[in-house]
Amino acid sequence: MMRSRDGGESWSWPRILMDTAIDDRDAGVCETAQGSLLVTTFTSLAYVDYLNQAKAGTSGRFTDWTAETIAAWQSAHGRMPAAEREEMLGTWMLRSTDGGVTWSAPYRVPVNSPHGPIALSDGRLIYAGKRLWHEKRRIGVADSSDDGRTWRWVAEIPTRDGDDFTDYHELHIVETGGGRLVAHIRNHNESNEREILQTESEDGGLTWSTPHAIGVWGLPAHLLRLRDGRLMMSYGHRRQPYGNQARLSTDDGDSWSGPMTISDDGDGGDLGYPSTVELDDGSLVTIWYERMAGSPKAVLRQAVWRVSG
Repeated sequence: MMRSRDGGESWSWPRILMDTAIDDRDAGVCETAQGSLLVTTFTSLAYVDYLNQAKAGTSGRFTDWTAETIAAWQSAHGRMPAAEREEMLGTWMLRSTDGGVTWSAPYRVPVNSPHGPIALSDGRLIYAGKRLWHEKRRIGVADSSDDGRTWRWVAEIPTRDGDDFTDYHELHIVETGGGRLVAHIRNHNESNEREILQTESEDGGLTWSTPHAIGVWGLPAHLLRLRDGRLMMSYGHRRQPYGNQARLSTDDGDSWSGPMTISDDGDGGDLGYPSTVELDDGSLVTIWYERMAGSPKAVLRQAVWRVSG
């Protein structure tokens, strides 16, 4: 966790909230109506494939690993038996009721998606995502009526004809001023591959429309309702010009504007997952990750900008 008290001009030193013996990924943050903070994440064993490929020397991506690198990874991997590693797989949430000073232990929730849940006008929290590491994999929404302490599965999101729901990823929801819910989906099905699909709910998340294309290439989307009622989506653009873009909707998601450029100076496609907030003066702060030219590791970048008009 990093904290800014001046609208993103400066940031605190990073603080570790959760560090398991396996791979912890994709943290989202949500503030509830009661002022609680919720952080979401999921655990993964995807790194095991990388390690095995490096040891076998059969993949070009990992053949440059040194013996010392492989040994270090193997040592970390061997900290616990395989059965315990499997038991640690899950979709998790941490909760703070004192502004992030102290945090609960991680507890399991029904779904995961990088940007986490949102607070609704009726007092509930709603969380769109995938159900991972479970014998019945699903894509849909869960909600909470007790400030994020407990969660229940609410509804599945339907699949387009010809699509495989396992190729829907990384959902996020926004609520319009009239109570409509709009969700965006990262799509890897052959039809509209790497485009954003959209689905809507008119009944608080109980039922959802069949996902449909909106003509936006990029992934994944973060959704925000601005104070003037317009919806904004920000998303990574992993082809030239490499960077991050945003679009606006003035009709509750029925249509979207052309792209606005947040950044376009990327060295390649290893970037994105932007999150955007609106500050009190109407300016916007967007933060994303990016691997810069000449750097072996990714960094966090941000832009402070405004929507004209």
